[in-house]
Amino acid sequence: MERATLLFFLLLSSIAKAQNGNGSNMIISVHVGLILDTGTLVGKMSQTSISMAINDFYAANSNYTTRLILHTEDGKEDAIGATSAAFKLLIDVGVQAIIGPQKSSQAVFISDLGNKTRVPIVSFSATSPSISPARAAYFVRTAFNDSSQVNAIAAIIKAFGWRRVTLVYEDTDYGTGIVPYLIDALQEIDAHVHHRSVIPLSVTDDQILGELYKLQTMQTRVFIVHMAPFLGTNFFLKANEAGMMTKGYVWIITDGLTNLLNSFDQSILDSMQGLLGVRPYVPKTRKLDELTIRWKRKFRQEHPDIEKAELSIFALWAYDTVWALAMAAEKVGITNSTFLQPQTTNNSGILDMLEFSETGPGLLKAILDTKFDGLSGELCLIDGQSQSPTFQIINVIGKGERVIGFWTPAHGISRTPNPISRTYSTSMINLSIIFWPGESTIVPKGWEIPTSEKKLKIGVPVKDEFHEFVKVEWNPLTNATTVSGYCIDVFDAVMQALPYAIPYEYVPFEKATGDSAGSYNELIYQVYIQNYDAVAGDVTIIANRSLYVDFTLPYTESGVVMIVPVKEDARKNAWIFLKPLTVDLWLGTLAFFFFTGFVVWLREKLESNLSKIVLIIWVFVVLILTSSYTASLTSMLTVEQLQPTVTGIKQLIKNGDYVGYKRGSFVKELLMQLHFDESKLRDLGSSDEYAEALSKGSHNNGVSAIFHEIPYVRSFLADHCSRYTMVGPAYKTAGFGFVFPKGSPLVPDVSRAVLNVTQGDKMVEIERKWIGYENTCQNQDMTLGSHRLNFNNFGGLFLTTGITSTSALLIFLAIFIYKNQDELKIMGSGYSIWTRVVVWSKYWDKKDLTSSTFKRDVPIGGSSYVGDSLVHRANMRASINADGSQSPISISEHSDLSIFPPYEGMTSQELGSPSIETQDTQASTEIY
Repeated sequence: MERATLLFFLLLSSIAKAQNGNGSNMIISVHVGLILDTGTLVGKMSQTSISMAINDFYAANSNYTTRLILHTEDGKEDAIGATSAAFKLLIDVGVQAIIGPQKSSQAVFISDLGNKTRVPIVSFSATSPSISPARAAYFVRTAFNDSSQVNAIAAIIKAFGWRRVTLVYEDTDYGTGIVPYLIDALQEIDAHVHHRSVIPLSVTDDQILGELYKLQTMQTRVFIVHMAPFLGTNFFLKANEAGMMTKGYVWIITDGLTNLLNSFDQSILDSMQGLLGVRPYVPKTRKLDELTIRWKRKFRQEHPDIEKAELSIFALWAYDTVWALAMAAEKVGITNSTFLQPQTTNNSGILDMLEFSETGPGLLKAILDTKFDGLSGELCLIDGQSQSPTFQIINVIGKGERVIGFWTPAHGISRTPNPISRTYSTSMINLSIIFWPGESTIVPKGWEIPTSEKKLKIGVPVKDEFHEFVKVEWNPLTNATTVSGYCIDVFDAVMQALPYAIPYEYVPFEKATGDSAGSYNELIYQVYIQNYDAVAGDVTIIANRSLYVDFTLPYTESGVVMIVPVKEDARKNAWIFLKPLTVDLWLGTLAFFFFTGFVVWLREKLESNLSKIVLIIWVFVVLILTSSYTASLTSMLTVEQLQPTVTGIKQLIKNGDYVGYKRGSFVKELLMQLHFDESKLRDLGSSDEYAEALSKGSHNNGVSAIFHEIPYVRSFLADHCSRYTMVGPAYKTAGFGFVFPKGSPLVPDVSRAVLNVTQGDKMVEIERKWIGYENTCQNQDMTLGSHRLNFNNFGGLFLTTGITSTSALLIFLAIFIYKNQDELKIMGSGYSIWTRVVVWSKYWDKKDLTSSTFKRDVPIGGSSYVGDSLVHRANMRASINADGSQSPISISEHSDLSIFPPYEGMTSQELGSPSIETQDTQASTEIY
């Protein structure tokens, strides 16, 4: 049956070709198919433009030898109807080119037919990127690709600082084709698609309202709508009915709707008040004005039932397409429209039996090479399609539209289509005043809290330790949960610093038992799946988390560091006074001391100038050494030096030490990245566990170091700074931040509020309240505290002088006893121990006139007298009898003589006698 049908179509084609050959030899007919959805507004407008284009072209080029003969078929607004029309045109008529189809979904399959038959398919309205000349060689697009407008839309989003948008598009090739390009363009300006609302063509009014109410419950208030006119107009009627065309909402439509705004009824325009749109810019020309008048007259004659219709860009593209095809046909000079019959088999399908056009390749090349100034602007096909134009930015207001600016690929947003500036701009000051929905001139911020009853759900972690950061408490009497802590106070202060009020409530991330419901990563994931609107807590900003959520600016210090025990400076001992100078300096100083002393000793008295110079230089050197020594020793004694037991990660890994980390923290993965053996890692909970593990050490079932984030370390050291210290950082992080969904419009405002809070006095108050930085020593970095000196600091010095003095005393006593042993025996015999001590002490206190102290001249009557204690010793010996008994003169009677110089009691005449010295000397000699 299919074969019979195909033969019938081929027969009709042969008849048509025969009829064409009977015409004039001067005019060559070029049969062109036209596939339009004649029941749509765009189809009706385009058909009027195409018929006018045929007449206008040949009226202006009456000498041309070719004539386009149009064969119109209805695409019936779907792909099947359009494909059936294409088969009819190719088989029955044997057309050499097809203008159309109207929709992108129709063009997908028909472009394949064009490739198989080598018949050019020229479309002026199939704008979806899903169909491209790059994938279909015989598909030509004289319209603009929808993707060419995405940068213009993104520029508008950036101009007003909106960060999140919702895409609303129809579920067709036309609707979905633009989505990837639009998402990419938004990401380039750091904006994100928060939600996609896909509307099927078969949607009912109730389904549209249901989708709109769903959009109302979301925070995002910026919507980009990409729909065909029929569905788009109905959507906005329902959006207005749902109360979504009011103050605070932002609606941006693509050129599919913007191009037909002038043709919509007033009831539709009333439902679109305040929205923005983009459409290709068409330069005003005299020829265009004339055509517009004629086109309106003809369209009203053909469609008197349509009250309002304006010449659209689609109608202009249709007009220019006919001119381009007519010029190409004349250039090729088609003489006949022959087709080649393909080789077929019994199993061949109907597609394989289509004929190939001999003139198709030449005609395609001629179309692609065509370039001229059309009514829609310059027509120049590159890679089979028209290139990105200048776009108008319009604002719907009142009974129509108002142009508020332009966008060009080279200059961005501007007030004119041909700006002078050479820079790309996305500034809103280049736009005219905009009347937003609700007749507001205030720029919407792009998001709102959905309803006054709903509060933001702020997730908070449930912790077993470090409650100074976040603490969740349940009151069994009131059955209420309270959340407090450093992070909570900071979040409250930040939200109060926002320029608008946001209601919110804290929701602990806990099980029914009150225990934590999971790790911090699991808590953050709740924001990603929209169970929470944000997270406030001690959440660290790290790279892999930022793939799923957005963080505000940090409000704490950043980095992971080590906590390690400290030890006293090994230099702090009894011999610290030797430490200021090195061994070589001590030896050098001593060597120069003896050398200088030897040089001075050789000259005996300091009467030589050379000796004085040497001594002065030496005194200067000693002064410098003394000053340097004093300064160095002072620093060692007055500055406390706490030395960490561990100085680096490599030392821990090399020694195979155990290290700790906070239970449930991302630090475990970090340590494994730093090449720690997982078996050497120990998870710890509270601060007490930290202190206990560190005090035990790695070899006593403890740890040598604990890795933690700086805020926790500061808190720990507030109570343990005398025993432990901080070493690092070993790894950089961004600190604590608040978590929001990806692309949340709150993030920029909250980040600015974080800066305001952290740079003000409020942050100091919060830190003092929860951490108490000012009253602790937690700012130490292995370091520094002045302390008082004690005896032990100088123990070695006192030991040295003590030993020296004691040794000298003992040596002196030994010599004294040795020289005076006889007298001491005599004086001590017969007395008690205490009396002996007193007698010996008096004897000890006697002056020795032979010492250097008394070797001086005493001027007495012009002579001198040198005292001699030997007289006393002689007198003492003289008082002893031959049998060893004492003389009648007792020791006590002579005790006074023994403690005074021998010249005491003598008269001045006796002292002045020159013979006294000789007599004393002789007496001493005789006695000894």
